[in-house]
Amino acid sequence: MGDTRVVLVNGARQCGKSTLVAQVGNSHGAQWRSLDRAATRQAAQYDPTEFVAGAGPIVIDEVQRVPQLLLAIKEMVDADPRPGRFLLTGSARVMALRDVPDALPGRMETIELWPLSQGEIDDKPDGFIDAAFAEGVKFEHTSAETRADYVERVVRGGFPEAVARTGKRRTRFFKSYVADLVNRDVIQLSEIERGTEMHALTRLLAARSGQLLVPGVLGGELGLPRDTVTRYLRLLEEVFLIKRIPAWSRNLSARAVSTPKVAMVDSGIAAALCGLGADALREAGGPLGPLLESFVVSELGRQLTWSDQDAELFHYRTKDRVEVNVILENSRRQVVAIEIKAASTVQREDFRGLRHLAERLGQDLIAGFVLYTGTETLPFGPQFRAVPISALWETAL
Repeated sequence: MGDTRVVLVNGARQCGKSTLVAQVGNSHGAQWRSLDRAATRQAAQYDPTEFVAGAGPIVIDEVQRVPQLLLAIKEMVDADPRPGRFLLTGSARVMALRDVPDALPGRMETIELWPLSQGEIDDKPDGFIDAAFAEGVKFEHTSAETRADYVERVVRGGFPEAVARTGKRRTRFFKSYVADLVNRDVIQLSEIERGTEMHALTRLLAARSGQLLVPGVLGGELGLPRDTVTRYLRLLEEVFLIKRIPAWSRNLSARAVSTPKVAMVDSGIAAALCGLGADALREAGGPLGPLLESFVVSELGRQLTWSDQDAELFHYRTKDRVEVNVILENSRRQVVAIEIKAASTVQREDFRGLRHLAERLGQDLIAGFVLYTGTETLPFGPQFRAVPISALWETAL
């Protein structure tokens, strides 16, 4: 707000946008207007220009509900280009919605807010990404976390309401959250009528966390046309329920696949939709692996929004099924590669995909890590380390 005319905080419902923006708005003496209120929404629709008029900063909560406001805001900030004029929130990916005019290029900065990270919950530094690129294989971390501790974190996730609850009350929150999101936001945004199909798709996606996202395959399981599934997937992305993890390739191999993976924005939602509680996940041979991968990916996604390192997140897989769960590549084309294992011990074979990358990347590979549920950092050759998962949030640069 110090140098930008319009700031948009975009993210999932109940992740803390309104709380954050209210604090910032109060510190700037801003007017508060929530479009969740029917009377406020009607006033905005009746006269958008008058609604955004005013000398001081204005906070508009859930701006996607009246897209016409963006043109009125453009007119205001063009006439008076002072920074910090408008602070907006949106629970849908505002600029992707079909009724939103492309009104604010060069005038607005968008900040994506995720649910709370583990470091935010525990008041830890959340500095793994910066440390990994800076320290490479010199990275060291010792953990007191057990496999059972990680299971609790996976089923809790990061939504503030879920963090404050336990057991069945938390599961109830997650199920109500997804039901309300589909029944209200998704259906209103898209005008679809068959909400049962969307509910079935969300459960299927939760069960496929960390797998390749192939609309045709999903459509076959649900009995839906591929185009319908593609449209539904886009809608679930727009309301921040799922994330696509793009495939990574530097033309290292013609056999690299280009299909993205899917991850739920929060591991707690994924576990609840799959009907998996902590007891089931703690069992030996329980289905922890895919949910743990989704948990780690979402923690890395959160961390990328504040890390000093300008990096992007991908996955890597070849047609020969050589894969690496996470590729972090910075603007200098340096790579940190990560495999995720639910086991508390690590074997040489767990580094197969990382060795494959090392042979092709050479010095561009800063380090290859296997994140696991053990307690020690262990060397597996000059470029590789097994590292406890808690390093994600307990590491400071």
